Amino acid sequence: MCGRYAASRRPEDLAGIFEIEKWEPKESLEPDYNVAPTKEVYAVLDRPLKDAEDPKPVRQLRTLKWGLVPSWSKTPEGGARMINARAETVHEKPSYRRAFGSRRCILPADGYYEWVTGKQERDLEAEGRKKRPRKQPYFVTPADGSVFAMAGLYEFWRDKTLPDDHPQAWWVTCSVITTEAETTPLAAAPADGPHALSDIHPRMPLMLTPDRWDAWLDPARTDPDELTSLLAPPPAGLMRAFPVSTAVSNVRNNGPELLKELEAPEEGTLF
Repeated sequence: MCGRYAASRRPEDLAGIFEIEKWEPKESLEPDYNVAPTKEVYAVLDRPLKDAEDPKPVRQLRTLKWGLVPSWSKTPEGGARMINARAETVHEKPSYRRAFGSRRCILPADGYYEWVTGKQERDLEAEGRKKRPRKQPYFVTPADGSVFAMAGLYEFWRDKTLPDDHPQAWWVTCSVITTEAETTPLAAAPADGPHALSDIHPRMPLMLTPDRWDAWLDPARTDPDELTSLLAPPPAGLMRAFPVSTAVSNVRNNGPELLKELEAPEEGTLF
């Protein structure tokens, strides 16, 4: 799954990486090292500009809310629960099917966090001793330092309780697509830690390699079979994972120190 990630790149940098044609400086976000559901996040998408005469899609960097609210929802309350869409069923689930057909996006990240129950804690559980498991967070990121381009969907929702000219009349929300975690060896596995992403969690965000960006973002591509083929996992061996401070477990903590690689998992959380 993807329940927390880091996104520190500036819009100027993202504009160069993704060949952005349009973005609003007033929508700029500060670097966020602990992105949680319902937060505002950057999304790359291809869409005609509002009120433009030319219907040609323009590549934009937009600020969306993480947690998809389907257009047909009566209220936005379920958005916080719809942060992930499964690649295996995204084409058929009512909440995601329409967005998958024409409203796809890329959510840029440095990488994502995932938590593993420490070995000592698992041993205590196996012995039947009552103890709340202590989990060690790991940060998963491209081994070459490139952007982690997560496949995503976005949707529009109209708050009918507000007038058309109200700034919050329209919500634009998004969801991260996940897939089965890789079972192949990590590019750089820690000596005392997981050797594959599947050792950390059975799911992972679907990372799109640059050769798929244009096709994924193109709203003219609507054929389900063609789109489904884009959901294939990336080549193996592109990722690394390393332990980070348990401070990231508190969403109130935020800063580059959360990405500092620990030499070993914290005491009591050894893998």
